[in-house]
Amino acid sequence: MKQKLEEINSSVEELLKNSTELDSLEEIRIKYLGKKGELTAVLKGMGALSAEERPVIGALANEIRDFLSSEIDSKKKELEEKLQNENLVKEVIDVTMPGNKKEIGKLHPLTTVLNELKDIFIGLGFEIAEGPEVEYDYYNFEALNIPKNHPARDTQDTFYIEDNIVLRTQTSPMQVRVMEKQKPPIRIIAPGVVYRSDAVDATHSPVFNQIEGLVVDKGITMADLKGTLEACMKAIYGNSTVVRFRPHHFPFTEPSAELDVACFVCGGKGCRICKGEGWIEVLGCGMVHPKVLANCGIDPEVYSGFAFGIGLERLVMRKYGIDDLRLFFENDLKFLKQF
Repeated sequence: MKQKLEEINSSVEELLKNSTELDSLEEIRIKYLGKKGELTAVLKGMGALSAEERPVIGALANEIRDFLSSEIDSKKKELEEKLQNENLVKEVIDVTMPGNKKEIGKLHPLTTVLNELKDIFIGLGFEIAEGPEVEYDYYNFEALNIPKNHPARDTQDTFYIEDNIVLRTQTSPMQVRVMEKQKPPIRIIAPGVVYRSDAVDATHSPVFNQIEGLVVDKGITMADLKGTLEACMKAIYGNSTVVRFRPHHFPFTEPSAELDVACFVCGGKGCRICKGEGWIEVLGCGMVHPKVLANCGIDPEVYSGFAFGIGLERLVMRKYGIDDLRLFFENDLKFLKQF
C-alpha cells in the first residue's frame, strides 16, 4: 500500500510538470484526489492492515494528499498568471489613440417643423392641447355634426375597435373636448397622430400627423381665419409663399375651405406630386358650425369661431422639397441625415 501511495505521488508530480492548461489540472485533481479518486481507493483498503501499520500508512496518505493539493494549487496559480500576462499582451490598449466617434442624434424633420409651428401659434396666443388617439364615436363623429350615415363613418375610411370606439380619424375631437371644459375665449392647437384607412402612396398614409386649431370668441370672422393661416404659411415657407383658399365642405364647419400651397416640385405647372393641378392641399378649415358650438354648451348667437386641421407631413414635404411621404416612416439614415 505504501508503494501504491508513492506511485500516485510520482504520477501526479509528472503530470503537473507537463500540464499547461487549467482544465487539465482539474482533471488531475479529480482523478487522484477526488471522492472516487485513486488515493481514496487506496485508503479504503486500510482495513486489511494491522494495528501497527494503519497509523503509519494513514500519516503517509495525509502527507501525500496535502503535498499534492499544494502542488496543484501552486501550478494553478502559475498557469493563471501566465494566462493573464498573455491576455494583457494581446489586449494592450493605446490610451493615446482617439476614441470612436459617437453619432449624435438629430430631430426628425416632422418634429422640427412641428416645433416651429408650436412656436408660431404660441406667439399668436394659442395654447397646446392633447387628447386620446383611441376615441369615442361621439367625439370623433357625432359631436362634430357628422351623422350616422356619413361616408366618413364607413369602415373603408375608419379603423373601428368597437362599435362606438375608433382610432381617431382627425384631431378635430379636441375641439369638442376643449369646449366642453373651457368657455370662450379659446385659442388652442392640438397636434397628434391620426389614422385613416388609406392606401399608401407618395402623398397618403394610413398613419399621419395632424394639428387641429380652434379659436372661439365674440366677433370671430372668416377674415381672422384667413389672416391667421396666411401668417402661419409665410412664417414656415417665407413671405413669397403663394396660397389659395378653395371652397369645400366639412360637417363641423360652415362655411368651409381647403388651403393649398403652390406645388414645391413644379412651381404650379403640374406634375405627378400635385396630380397635374399645380397645388398641394395642406389643410382644411372653416368657421365652427353653430351646432358644434351648441353641442358643447356655447351659445352660437353670442360666440363664433374658426377651426383648421393641418397635415404636418404635407407641410414638411413642401418645406424641404420631399416628393414622397413614405420617406418619413422608413427610418432611412441616408434620408434623415440630410436634416
